[in-house]
Amino acid sequence: MQFGIFSVGDVTTDPTTGRTPTEHERIKAMVAIARKAEEVGLDVYATGEHHNPPFVPSSPTTMLGYLAARTERLILSTSTTLITTNDPVKIAEDFAMLQHLADGRVDLMMGRGNTGPVYPWFGQDIRQGIPLAIENYALLRKLWDEETVDWQGRFRTPLQGFTSTPRPLDGVAPFVWHGSIRSPEIAEQAAYYGDGFFANHIFWPTGHFQKLIDLYRDRFAHYGHGTREQAYVGLGGQVFMRKNSQDAVREFRPYFDNAPVYGHGPSLEEFTEGTPLTVGSPQEVIEKTLTFRESFGDYQRQLFLMDHAGLPLKTVLEQLDLLGEEVVPVLRKEMEKGRPADTAEAPTHAARVAAAQDESHDKEEVSA
Repeated sequence: MQFGIFSVGDVTTDPTTGRTPTEHERIKAMVAIARKAEEVGLDVYATGEHHNPPFVPSSPTTMLGYLAARTERLILSTSTTLITTNDPVKIAEDFAMLQHLADGRVDLMMGRGNTGPVYPWFGQDIRQGIPLAIENYALLRKLWDEETVDWQGRFRTPLQGFTSTPRPLDGVAPFVWHGSIRSPEIAEQAAYYGDGFFANHIFWPTGHFQKLIDLYRDRFAHYGHGTREQAYVGLGGQVFMRKNSQDAVREFRPYFDNAPVYGHGPSLEEFTEGTPLTVGSPQEVIEKTLTFRESFGDYQRQLFLMDHAGLPLKTVLEQLDLLGEEVVPVLRKEMEKGRPADTAEAPTHAARVAAAQDESHDKEEVSA
């Protein structure tokens, strides 16, 4: 299992003080949070991609490249790379470059985002969202897998004899997760390529995501990549902790009540009852997170959203201390219990390079 955090990079007013951080402060805070994640023993830091206020991470590879120089073992990822509005050639080259800078500590999550106007901002039509996602990703894979590419499609100019540079590190492209909250077509796409499927699993009930993950597992096996249990599944989560549960609820309530994403709707108690949001003690976070395996089977990556809704940096860093010291060590231990031996390991660059070398060796033996 890999454990980590993901950020959407929102700039939100702290409802308890009325203060709104500057964009500069928020960007620097995201860097501090990522470095803290490594310090407390987490495996992954992932940033979103947005091109509109009140968000700041418009250039994820810039931030992740900066973090590559300031971390040593943390896997650097995106929690959304917009496959619909970014050019596949630029994605191929940006993430291959990042691979080299980070010595392979890189993967990414493809998504269509949740901001409709981003399509015309980048010259695309939202009505073509799914076809764009499918075609652009097919081209991206081709650019990584083949040194010289001839290609023609519906949504961009053709390529003739094109080579993206640099080439993927060690000849192995970054691992790709496909993120979706609603689209079975994306679960199908992830399964077709043998990639990972990430269910955001934050705002909607568990049963909704069970259907998508079951579809992904079934189709992963259908396409011959392994058994259902060998599919790569990642989940989101959302927590706020204090040593005492009552203190956590009291402190988080004003942030919940005023947050743009879920404020002024269901109560905090209703929301925690119906979704994966956990507000309480570390033990309560452990207990609720362990129920995810009951719903989705053994999985490979668990990311938590912790720096949102206007929470000050000091509070987020305190949350990370609790996560790294009291929650994740227990989750690692408990999730290993009864884990079938043939369950897929969480993907890393080193493991994927070794697998590619074994596959190449097997092919050489067959041809000989």
